[in-house]
Amino acid sequence: MSSAPTATDTQIVRTLDEVVGAGERVVSVAPVALDASGRAVPLEIRVSAPTAGEGLPVLLFSHGNGWSLDGYAPLAAFWASRGFVVVQPTHLDSRRNGIGFDDPVFGRIWTERYEDLERVLDQWDTVEAAVPGLAGRVDKGQVVVAGHSWGAQTAQMLLGVRTLDESGQPGKDYADPRVKAGVLLAATGLGGGELHPFAKEHFPFMNPSFAELATPTLVVAGDRDQSKMSSRGPDWFTDAYTYGPGATDLLTLFGAEHSLGGIPNWEAAETTDENPERVAVLQRLTTAYLRSALNPSDTSWNRAVSALAETGTAIGRIDSK
Repeated sequence: MSSAPTATDTQIVRTLDEVVGAGERVVSVAPVALDASGRAVPLEIRVSAPTAGEGLPVLLFSHGNGWSLDGYAPLAAFWASRGFVVVQPTHLDSRRNGIGFDDPVFGRIWTERYEDLERVLDQWDTVEAAVPGLAGRVDKGQVVVAGHSWGAQTAQMLLGVRTLDESGQPGKDYADPRVKAGVLLAATGLGGGELHPFAKEHFPFMNPSFAELATPTLVVAGDRDQSKMSSRGPDWFTDAYTYGPGATDLLTLFGAEHSLGGIPNWEAAETTDENPERVAVLQRLTTAYLRSALNPSDTSWNRAVSALAETGTAIGRIDSK
């Protein structure tokens, strides 16, 4: 007797599976401690990698506000199964650290988040040694970054996005030349007068300048993502694509709210738009984009774009520059 089809056993998912291929088994190790002198809380990471394969690229992932290295399994496990070594730090804003808005440390968390990702690259020997059998299988010249919500803001710092100072001028350049491409998931847009008072008080980084975004980037936004941080509508989350020269593509997911169908974790309470098919499509599209961004001869992204246009029009659309 055959089993009933699952929510992800759909035509668009099957077509995208033909693009990204079957996955390998994954090994995941956590917590792994990294040196972080002066940090308010010790830095711990999770490392997930396929059990087979050589020349594996590195994918740094920055979680959304309050999460940790134990979140975002729907994305991290999939990316690792398709050939990426995925590294997930627990940032200081994680709920498990208990650092609230009134804590003096909170005001500098946005730069500490950036430092967490930099520490991963700077201490790569420790990262690689933490996973049995991984040594010698990683291509350290192939590094990409991804993040969701606040994590997208963190990721985009490495991609070249800068923060406007009080005079409206771009601040410090945090771009890391080791990072070759990125994926921004529900990244907040331009700041200014449309930011709500709470955001102005607690999130000074929500005044980005995307003009310096030069690294190839896929921007992902939900067309029903209404933020409490800005008076703008869901289009606020497309600003990185609109104003960033390096943001080559925009994936708009139809019906998606801030969790984009449930990427923070399976059955997470904060997911208001649970949709396994949407998550499955996002897993595969982001994989295809990053593969092609790292290897110009790889046709995965072009094939994935065509697949979505042909069989996934109910899920979303892709705009390209």
